[in-house]
Amino acid sequence: MTIKKQHSPSSSRVSPDMEQMNTALCSCGIRLSALQLRQLWAYHSLLRERNADLNLTRVHNFNNMVTKLYVDSMLPADLLELPSPLLDLGTGPGMPGIPLKIYRPALDLILAETRGNRVDFLKHAIERLGLTGIRVVGGRVTERSEEPVAGVITRAVETIEKTLQRVAGCLARDGLVIFMKGPHCDEEVDRAQTRCAGAYTLVSDRPYSIPRTRHQRRLLVYRRLDEPLYSRKAKAMIEHSVRTITSGQNTHFKEMKKLLTGRGVRKGGKAIVSGGKPVGEILENHPDRCEAWISSASQAPPPPHSPPHLTWFQLDPGLFDELDVSGTHAPLLLIRLPEIPAWHPDEGFPAGCSVLIPFQDPENVGAAIRSAAAFGAAQAILLAESAHPFHPKALRASGGAVMSLPLRQGPALGDLPEGLPIVALSAQGPDIRAAAFPPAFGLLAGLEGPGLPKLWRNRAVSIPIRAEVESLNAAAATAVALYEWRRRTG
Repeated sequence: MTIKKQHSPSSSRVSPDMEQMNTALCSCGIRLSALQLRQLWAYHSLLRERNADLNLTRVHNFNNMVTKLYVDSMLPADLLELPSPLLDLGTGPGMPGIPLKIYRPALDLILAETRGNRVDFLKHAIERLGLTGIRVVGGRVTERSEEPVAGVITRAVETIEKTLQRVAGCLARDGLVIFMKGPHCDEEVDRAQTRCAGAYTLVSDRPYSIPRTRHQRRLLVYRRLDEPLYSRKAKAMIEHSVRTITSGQNTHFKEMKKLLTGRGVRKGGKAIVSGGKPVGEILENHPDRCEAWISSASQAPPPPHSPPHLTWFQLDPGLFDELDVSGTHAPLLLIRLPEIPAWHPDEGFPAGCSVLIPFQDPENVGAAIRSAAAFGAAQAILLAESAHPFHPKALRASGGAVMSLPLRQGPALGDLPEGLPIVALSAQGPDIRAAAFPPAFGLLAGLEGPGLPKLWRNRAVSIPIRAEVESLNAAAATAVALYEWRRRTG
């Protein structure tokens, strides 16, 4: 009797080889030369070898790796003409970048990856495969990155909108951003269309499927319409005088640092403006008063419409942070102060409301000026006690209103004559809702802490608030009173 030898399934299993990979690729319409096939096999082998340690991919089945990883990475090259140099954003273990480079050897590729162990893996893979015209950039790509590229490709999970914003620093004008997405991304597309209008336009939305699988995909291609940061910087350097400051002992820096105090502003006759909106509005509406654009090296240059006399100071990040007291992390603007003419009580008030400001906190000064401008006050009169309206904190709180509202310099709070038509605000007194507003009057809130002098406190009106709250902030009380005046006068 002959006993047949039994084989376990594992003993008869044959490991996939390069020929099986080639067969699988060809069945998907991907044809590689002998060299390309050897390179892809070497990459596949390295991926399998290091996956247990580095968790490079969750796809382990051979056929799935070929179709879902390698074929899917190569398909964009058959669906459109890829720009070069091309940045593979969030490449992970090298996809789609490495298979694309093997498939299109002439393509200049940059692999961007944040995780250090994967960066090491990518460098080792490139060396082992003998690839040229491809390199790895470690670290995070942000809108401040200035690696010039003609295109970006990504299969990462970040939203379309965030990726378009992220690559704004490096993608050339007319450059392409190529998204390898799943079929259900309509909400992302709609949101990007709304929020990135003017900067990008969707030029292609192509559905496709991965051959030999049920996986449906969409290839979305956006074209950039505006200019990248590095291009704008190059133009600005031609149009403006550029000065680099690397030392805190630099004369220009020391003069600018003095402008962080009210005394320095008064003495220097200049101020530093922060905040994108105020900076932009002052630059557009008062270009003759703008002297310098202050930024760190990685920040935006002066806008194209900036006056040519504007000097561009590029500061080391630490020095810039010393000037950016509001923490905006955006360029600052150095301006010359407008004249603030004197106001004398004997000239009275013009028609409407004149806001009298005695506040010593510059943020309160700025907030009161902003409210005065918002509710249509005729002017703001800065009493002798007042912080300077162009102190950086006042400027920031005013939202730029200091440049649009007429400002006057008045006497001290105690020197206001008794006969002036003034509506004073205090924590006690008749309800402001029953008060009469003269056709021309001054609105006066007291100093932070001490409040009003006795003369005005005895004639003041109050804003009704809950009993357990002692009082309103002075600038907030001014805003409420202005609203009540405007509500009644239209």
